Amino acid sequence: MDFWPEFIASSWGREFVAGGFGGIAGIISGYPLDTLRIRLQQSSSGSAFGILRRVMSSEGPAALYRGMGAPLASVTFQVMAKHWDTDSVCGLQNAMVFQTYAILSRALDSSASANDPPSYKGVALGGLGTGAIQSIILSPVELIKIRLQLQNRSHANLQEVAVPKGPLGVAKSILKTEGLKGMYRGFVITVLRDAPAYGVYFWTYEYMREQFHPGCRKNGQESVRTVLTAGGLAGVASWLCCYPLDVVKTRLQAQSPSSQLKYRGILDCFSRSVKEDGYCVLWRGLGTAVARAFVVNGAVFASYETALRFLFNNGNIQAENTI
Repeated sequence: MDFWPEFIASSWGREFVAGGFGGIAGIISGYPLDTLRIRLQQSSSGSAFGILRRVMSSEGPAALYRGMGAPLASVTFQVMAKHWDTDSVCGLQNAMVFQTYAILSRALDSSASANDPPSYKGVALGGLGTGAIQSIILSPVELIKIRLQLQNRSHANLQEVAVPKGPLGVAKSILKTEGLKGMYRGFVITVLRDAPAYGVYFWTYEYMREQFHPGCRKNGQESVRTVLTAGGLAGVASWLCCYPLDVVKTRLQAQSPSSQLKYRGILDCFSRSVKEDGYCVLWRGLGTAVARAFVVNGAVFASYETALRFLFNNGNIQAENTI
């Protein structure tokens, strides 16, 4: 009973909980666009609007949220561990990301004093390390999410075959048919994508918020509008630097032994995809990803900063921090 008061009383506990709120806001706000992105990356033709129309007419609006339980569980598990839902997949991603970044951004550059914000070098290196570390959790979570998002496409003509339902059902099916190694299909490409992407992500956010509101990195007095805009631009920048790797990752994680492995590895997937569909395939779905990134990451950082101020100010948020 004494755990939560002590946990929230610590600065790292507050950062951890704030990160959880930020992650939840980001997932809910952008999940339909994420589903469209995954389907675009896996297909060879069709536009986002065309796929959206097909999904709405043949599968219904709920299909746009299929698989959302996996990333939501990865956000909330640590924050709400006592309320674990057995219909969700265990993970630690979003809350862990902000806490890991807060530690690494200072640990990897000792030149900044404890009273000053981390240097831009520390921010970039902290983001790089955070991206690599969180891939351990993110890789199986995204594998499950992608399998669920593409499930209807893979089994549309196999109604008589039992299809795993929900994150836990998919996880059990993967472990049964592919083993623990199967849960980490696409792990290397996830690290290659996320390490540089998170470095760009946090550096862009810190740099842009300082440009929009000089001095805010030290006094923390920027407006929610500044946080929304800087967060949105950070998300866009991170996707632009890693998008081809994300396309390859989606194609690798979408395949399973039961549907025959089309690609033997990262380089094989890259070369075959380009050979069959041209270099433009590596940017397929980018428009949807960028639109989603601005919405999601604006919501993530706004929720994170708001929750952090709320927790540090004992429930009082200053008026100047509102739009």
